[in-house]
Amino acid sequence: MVIICYNYLFKKNNLQLKINKWLLTLMFLGNGLTFVSQNNSSLVKFVDYPKVQAYKANKSKNSSMFQGYKKTKKYFEGWYFKMVSQDEISILSVIPGISISEDGSSKHAFIQIIDGKTAKSEYISYPIEDFYYLKDDFLVQIGNNFFSKDSLILDISKDGIYAKGKVYMKNIVALIPNVSNGPKKIMGWYDKVPFMQCYHGVVSLNHDLEGKIKVNKNTYTFHKGKGYIEKDWGKSMPSSWIWIQSNNFKNSHSSFMLSIAKIPWMGFSFTGFLGFYYVDEKIVRFGTYSKAKFKVSKMQEDSLCLKIYLKNEIIEINTNKRNSGLLKAPVKGSMDRRISESIDAKLSITITNDTNNSKFKDVSYVTGLENVGEKEDLFNKKHLEK
Repeated sequence: MVIICYNYLFKKNNLQLKINKWLLTLMFLGNGLTFVSQNNSSLVKFVDYPKVQAYKANKSKNSSMFQGYKKTKKYFEGWYFKMVSQDEISILSVIPGISISEDGSSKHAFIQIIDGKTAKSEYISYPIEDFYYLKDDFLVQIGNNFFSKDSLILDISKDGIYAKGKVYMKNIVALIPNVSNGPKKIMGWYDKVPFMQCYHGVVSLNHDLEGKIKVNKNTYTFHKGKGYIEKDWGKSMPSSWIWIQSNNFKNSHSSFMLSIAKIPWMGFSFTGFLGFYYVDEKIVRFGTYSKAKFKVSKMQEDSLCLKIYLKNEIIEINTNKRNSGLLKAPVKGSMDRRISESIDAKLSITITNDTNNSKFKDVSYVTGLENVGEKEDLFNKKHLEK
């Protein structure tokens, strides 16, 4: 283990802002360095709106990094860290982000925390002045808290909420195209559309965890645990959507995610979807952009059954919601909406080929599940199995 102490110093208008005397821990685990920091890199204070060289090019290539450069109104961005212990006793999700209201008069950074077992959630608000980001990679700072694809450091003691600890990620599985010339991002070519209501990105499909976090009186230990990271950014979350994710199957190297949403489109709307599965070290992506289709056979308040039809495969999934907690979600940038999320839902998945031979069959009892909005608004006759 190598520990390097950084003392970031920024200068603006002859004022000096000393950004913490932090121990940013660099650990050599496996084949690589899990927390990447370069001497020529520096954190940028969001509200200073500085000119950052090559920023647009960097963020276009790397959707995991902060996308909201110079946003002044009607904007949100958040990263979703899901962490599960090896014995599945400790289940915790942490969501750092920023919120800017429709007229730009209200701005703040935030950290949301949800316990997957009890469904208890916390929302900690910070002044927007406490939000910093790295100009060329994914690293954000909110107050005394740091978030990257390689580590999560919490140091919260405010508003009656205490959360402190460090978790490190290794053996990260990044999203790659199905083919050499395929789209690099989970949204496919829709990622290039400038007027999308909401954008989605996947930072890590699956990775190993080390570390622990204490939230109030509860300690969550993630030794040999499993993690997943994704993100959203834009103006608002959709009016209706379904989101399913798990990488806690019996086959410890598998991962699955599916998102179905109502997408506003030039005065109209359509139901779009995207997702992936990761099995036997192979990543298969699918979505509206790939001409995949889905059919729903059962749809109830706490359960959903559907099939996804790919070119040569069928993915059949069945979900059952258990405990769920309330999270804040953005509407025109402001975190004014309340949605229900379960982290301990049940997911059964079967993948068969075009000759009906099963290539993967597994079950997870630690599944992220969001079922938001009116389903009649989301599904029409063509989405329902006859």
